[in-house]
Amino acid sequence: MPIGFVSTPNAPRAIGPYSQATRANGLLFTAGQVGFDPSTGELVDGGIAEQTERVLKNLRAILEAERLDLSSVLKTTVYLVDMVDFTEMNTVYARAFGDHRPARSTVAVAALPRGARVEIDAVAVLPS
Repeated sequence: MPIGFVSTPNAPRAIGPYSQATRANGLLFTAGQVGFDPSTGELVDGGIAEQTERVLKNLRAILEAERLDLSSVLKTTVYLVDMVDFTEMNTVYARAFGDHRPARSTVAVAALPRGARVEIDAVAVLPS
């Protein structure tokens, strides 16, 4: 089973020893994305809505590097520093995904890199 690695300048560079995404057996697995602006490497200004919007833009950029979009996503995991942010994150998330409803888990975590409030990773199906 060959494993491929995905890298695009349109999403933030990895801040550790990992890839933006890997592909194998017809699936794409993204690394968790936080609200870093790929041009500056810094967390976007604003609150949970702005961070969630940037996270989803970053995920889209990784998907687009493989000629995919959000409609290819099978499953996401959302990590929130505070569940009080759930409703606002969910509004932005629902707007981005539209009628497409991948499976999703949402979990509370103690902290995320560099003060981020939300992180999302995704599993998508590759075209055959």
